[in-house]
Amino acid sequence: MARHNPEMVIDYGDDLKLFRSRLTQVAMIVVLLVFLLLPLQVDDFWLGVLNYVAIFAIGGIGLNLLTGFTGQVSLGHAFFVAVGAFSTAYLGGELDWPMWLWLPAAAILGAVIGAIVGPIALRLSGNYLAIVTLGLLFLGEHIFSNWKSVTGGGRGTRVDAPLAIGPIDFADLELFGSSYSRQQGLFWLLWIVVAITALIAKNIVRSRPGRAMQAIRDRDIAAEVVGVSLLRYKLGAFAVSSAMAAVAGAFYGAAVQQFVSPAEFGGQLGLILSIQFIAVIIIGGLGTVYGAILGAIVVGALPRIIQEFSGSLPFLSSGPGDDGILEVSSFNNMLFGLLIIVFLLAEPLGLAALWMRLKAYFKFWPFSY
Repeated sequence: MARHNPEMVIDYGDDLKLFRSRLTQVAMIVVLLVFLLLPLQVDDFWLGVLNYVAIFAIGGIGLNLLTGFTGQVSLGHAFFVAVGAFSTAYLGGELDWPMWLWLPAAAILGAVIGAIVGPIALRLSGNYLAIVTLGLLFLGEHIFSNWKSVTGGGRGTRVDAPLAIGPIDFADLELFGSSYSRQQGLFWLLWIVVAITALIAKNIVRSRPGRAMQAIRDRDIAAEVVGVSLLRYKLGAFAVSSAMAAVAGAFYGAAVQQFVSPAEFGGQLGLILSIQFIAVIIIGGLGTVYGAILGAIVVGALPRIIQEFSGSLPFLSSGPGDDGILEVSSFNNMLFGLLIIVFLLAEPLGLAALWMRLKAYFKFWPFSY
């Protein structure tokens, strides 16, 4: 009976492991330590910035599943963020549902509406699909502005949804006899949700649905010929992406802003927000889960940092009485547009590609050249 050499056996199961090397495991331990200790070392301003980053990371991961992995361009991501925000304002604020109820409800509502929109992608693609999803912003602005019992109409509404799981209230956190600020508690809550969202997305793209989505992105007709159901996977991509956007909106309203209005999600402002999510996945890297988090760090942090230090930049105006040439909001929009152009021309795979090249350099050093 022939014997085989164990060293020559290929274990294809290694490709399905989340942490395929000892170095990756060590890196995850370091990330966990940073997650636990960082809120104890930085002030509330920087924690607030990181909490905004977490919102963009959750929504960006969802959009990357739809656009980066399935190839469906959407300019209506802000609409689904609004669905999560207003459903949380009503269910968590008005009806006083606990977080373990209003958060899944927001995600399910976003997924259902995304699944309704999904079949449109069967007939449209590219610029045509982008224009149709853009229409969601104006449709949503009309609905949310007139549904006053839920959204407060043009005035908007406060979001007083509870942020507690059992006895642990992340908005007023007390653990082991120590009290923590609201920003510290929210940091731990939001980045746990980012980790769960990334894990869900990573498992989707590593499985059969993920391979089908990427086949549709690359060659949809060829994918259909070999048995991939365009209806199932395009609809599923829209549903999952919309659910993640709704979760981002839920926490945007309940944790970060505590106030939402239809104007910030529809029309011109809604389009700007959708473009910011597109900037997240382009800057971070299309078709990568961790790329969405890298892009969120840039897109979520830059406006807050620029706003905070705008007084040190003489060409920026932070208010009506200032002498600056540009308002901070206009400068931020111009900056995002410039970053999108630069990355599309110079590095289409975004920061994820730079990170992969950096890892490869140290992995093969001193034979990197």
